[in-house]
Amino acid sequence: MSKLILERQQARWYPLIAHPVQMELLKAVPAGIRFPIVPAGRRSGKTERAKRFLANQAMENANEKYFAAAPTYNQARKIWWDDLKMLTLSILHIKRPSESALIIYLPNGTEIHVLGLDQPQRIEGINWTGGIIDEIADIKSDSLQANIMPALNTMNPTRPDYRAWCWFIGVPDGLNHYYDMAEYARTSGDPDWGYFHWKSSEILPADIIASAKRTMSRKQYLQEYEASFETASGRIYEDYDGRIGGRNHTDVTIQPIDELFWMHDQNFTPLSSAIAVVKKGVPYICDEIVLESAVSRQSADEFVDRFKDHKNKIVNIYGDPAGRAGEKHGHKSDYIEIEEVLRLKGWKFRRRVRPSHPSIRDRQNAVRAKIWNAAGETTLFVNPLTAPWSHKGLATVQLQEGSTFQEDQKNQYQHITTAIGYFVDVHWPVGESLAKAGTTAGHF
Repeated sequence: MSKLILERQQARWYPLIAHPVQMELLKAVPAGIRFPIVPAGRRSGKTERAKRFLANQAMENANEKYFAAAPTYNQARKIWWDDLKMLTLSILHIKRPSESALIIYLPNGTEIHVLGLDQPQRIEGINWTGGIIDEIADIKSDSLQANIMPALNTMNPTRPDYRAWCWFIGVPDGLNHYYDMAEYARTSGDPDWGYFHWKSSEILPADIIASAKRTMSRKQYLQEYEASFETASGRIYEDYDGRIGGRNHTDVTIQPIDELFWMHDQNFTPLSSAIAVVKKGVPYICDEIVLESAVSRQSADEFVDRFKDHKNKIVNIYGDPAGRAGEKHGHKSDYIEIEEVLRLKGWKFRRRVRPSHPSIRDRQNAVRAKIWNAAGETTLFVNPLTAPWSHKGLATVQLQEGSTFQEDQKNQYQHITTAIGYFVDVHWPVGESLAKAGTTAGHF
């Protein structure tokens, strides 16, 4: 046994803030509440409390079987595996944890199984004592009814009076099955269900909350940091107001000395791109190129002709990572085609295209935060006279019916809003894009 590893695992039990709702949550299962529903703010301690509660239950109760689950196998391993090994002091276990099966074997005969519910049948076939499902809003609702709840309600013939418990934790995501579960727990009076809610601002320092408000849209902030179940309006950018006098309206136009920021979505028709200038770190979308049944070289031809008298021949290029296809094999990609035209006409350029696509949600949330953030600030402006497709796209693009994030492909303006999203994602990223970027950008 390594004394150093043991000390590290023991140190994992560092003190937490004694939040009153969290203290009540810890009493829920012992008090007979089988299904605590825990919509709580991001980074506010809900998953940490869940890990510690599960570890304590496993160490205190012999010959039991517990589970810790997430929407996918990779998420489950990332969220639960290393921390549960540390919290259960696995260095002291006689039988080592199974790294392939993701099972922790405690000395008292109890097991903790880490499960990815992308294959929901993984939860079936075992008489569980209890468990926790994180990111419950992202679990498919049909698997909740077909696999998860039946597994929790299966009677153990050796313990006919025992009923398994499960914490359902996560951040809300629209008015989906998680909302229905929370409302049932909050209003039904069913003694098996309990509702436990708190905001991130009750746990996190004020400067972190202020930073979140500056970088998130109001709707995203309410959902992520206040754990509010926000309804989807249908419009993806519902806070956008590009009317004359509206918060996102501008009459700024491109001047000959301006450096240009050109953003693309490499679809076939309409081939859509928008052109912005940036003033004191704030983007103003002032022009666009929209061509029917065109290819990227034609868009570049249009660009150099339109700006042939432009004095500052520096352009920054953004767009769909798929536009880089073929480059590794010596083929001309969309971007190489564009750059050849620019080079021929004396333009200097910087290609600022990510190696892989941002998630659709992250791309949309980044744009929403520029349109109007939770601190009440607007840092994205559109000239609807010179960039009408950009204006109409931000004003009208809706969600695909039945989806909480996918864009309606029937709207012809959707492509240009996607192009805007690629640009914003590079300089003002959120979510996974921000984590990969390593730092918030926006400096030019």
